[in-house]
Amino acid sequence: MEKLEQSYLNFLEKPDFDDILTNPILDIAARFWEDDRYDAFKVCYRSMRIIDDLVDDQKAGGYKLSIDEKKQFEQIINKWTDNFVQGNKTDDFQTALIDIKDKFHIPLWPWTRLSKAMIYDLYHDDFKSFLIFLRYSEGAAISPASIFMHLIGVTKVENSYKIPAYEIRYAARHLALFSYIVHIIRDFQKDQLDGLNYYALNQLEIFGVKKDELRSVADGGTVSANVRSLFAQYHHFASFYRDKARQTIDAVLPLLAPRYQLSLEIIYALYNQIYSRIDVKIGVFSQSELLPTPSEVKLEIDKTVESFHKK
Repeated sequence: MEKLEQSYLNFLEKPDFDDILTNPILDIAARFWEDDRYDAFKVCYRSMRIIDDLVDDQKAGGYKLSIDEKKQFEQIINKWTDNFVQGNKTDDFQTALIDIKDKFHIPLWPWTRLSKAMIYDLYHDDFKSFLIFLRYSEGAAISPASIFMHLIGVTKVENSYKIPAYEIRYAARHLALFSYIVHIIRDFQKDQLDGLNYYALNQLEIFGVKKDELRSVADGGTVSANVRSLFAQYHHFASFYRDKARQTIDAVLPLLAPRYQLSLEIIYALYNQIYSRIDVKIGVFSQSELLPTPSEVKLEIDKTVESFHKK
């Protein structure tokens, strides 16, 4: 029995994180997986980064795309997505991606939703309301999180995989929104300096904040009471989805094998670590203030693993 338990929990021998502690949190969490699922995750995640970065790289620095350029990028996104949906293996990467989708029975909608969100990004520099931001997040955040939730939920039966015992969009939604809102608070300074704004215009209006005031804060300017109220509202949004995420995780955990339970706990812990650094009363919302150091990330991982081991 002792040998069986040791084998069952051997994934707790943590990977060497020294070289990847600045990687995306999803990637850090996936390092606890078995090799075939981690390799599948890397290909799926890269495919989504290709689409996302195609748009973000054009808009970074405040560059304004012309209508013709927007249409050209929209055509590129649609062509890539259509080929993927139709199963056209146009190159080695597309072939690997389609094979992984088929092997693990991953649904197509995360990619089609992401593509719609990125096309929205092409034609809009802002979100008129927080509700529109949430709809955008269905593609920008919930889609990649759903693929993660799918890969941790599939079970191997002989030489094939059985789909998860839960609806992946439901399982991913609250954690993805918690993570995404924390993400845009954490990256506020970087995004503003890159000419990107993720704060809804109706929220700016409610709290009497002008867009150029956000840029001034990102440049190191004084944080006004109005800006603090805006960040307090987004901190409240994050808190709401944080609580919902914890409830959803607790409901999903019994349906997962231990190593995948741990990877989910790692995501929650690392975003919660950032969340705990947000100080709406005296903070200046800079990258140095909100971004944990690699050593702090490693310590949080160690604490989470140790806590998991004691359960």
